[in-house]
Amino acid sequence: MTVKHQLRQLALRLGLEVRRYNASESEQARLFRQMQTHRIDAVIDVGANDGGYGRFLRAGGFGGAILSFEPLSVAHAALTLAASPDPHWHVAPRMALGEVEGTADIHVAGNSTSSSLLPMKALHVDAAPQSKYVGIEHVPVRPLDGVRHASIDKASRILLKIDTQGYEMPVLRGAAALLRRVSGVQLELSLAPLYEGQALYREIIDTLSDAGLELWNVLPGFVDPASGRMLQFDGVFFRAGIAEPSHPRD
Repeated sequence: MTVKHQLRQLALRLGLEVRRYNASESEQARLFRQMQTHRIDAVIDVGANDGGYGRFLRAGGFGGAILSFEPLSVAHAALTLAASPDPHWHVAPRMALGEVEGTADIHVAGNSTSSSLLPMKALHVDAAPQSKYVGIEHVPVRPLDGVRHASIDKASRILLKIDTQGYEMPVLRGAAALLRRVSGVQLELSLAPLYEGQALYREIIDTLSDAGLELWNVLPGFVDPASGRMLQFDGVFFRAGIAEPSHPRD
């Protein structure tokens, strides 16, 4: 048994898993390599919560523009604070993104990150009791195609990241024009229904495929700790082929 193998076995006994930080073994390194391959220069972060994804991007060395959206008032305040020292990280006014403009009630989860415009199903609550809804906030809703910002207009290669807890399909429908232009999409895909009325992974994959986006990467996500069943994962999609930069919007 090699020293490397012995160290890995020791780490496993301690409840840890040690991997090399490269595109073959590390999920984070693989995502950043793919972003570099497609020369991503801007990220639209839908459902940014308190800014965790933006911090993840900066920690990984991404220096391009970030435009973050978040509907919850407490999370939006934390997001704004997190982005404030960074001149290239922009936070949109508090809003949810969807298919049409209007207003809606968003269910606030106990863990904040599981909050959704959709009712939560028992499967989700049973797997993560801390995600149970504890309140409601009234929020404005806008389609992403109706939002203008210099970081979007000037970008040539955009990654659209969506974390909206079952509300992915309305967000995509409200971004039909932008979807034809983006270089990549990262979003949650559910293997089982966790929210009432949500689209599952097959429907979303087909929608993105029709838009010319191929599945490049899968990132493990929400797992039921009791059964070990994976309920949700992130799919990372990129434009078929590595094309020349697309033109900014008029």
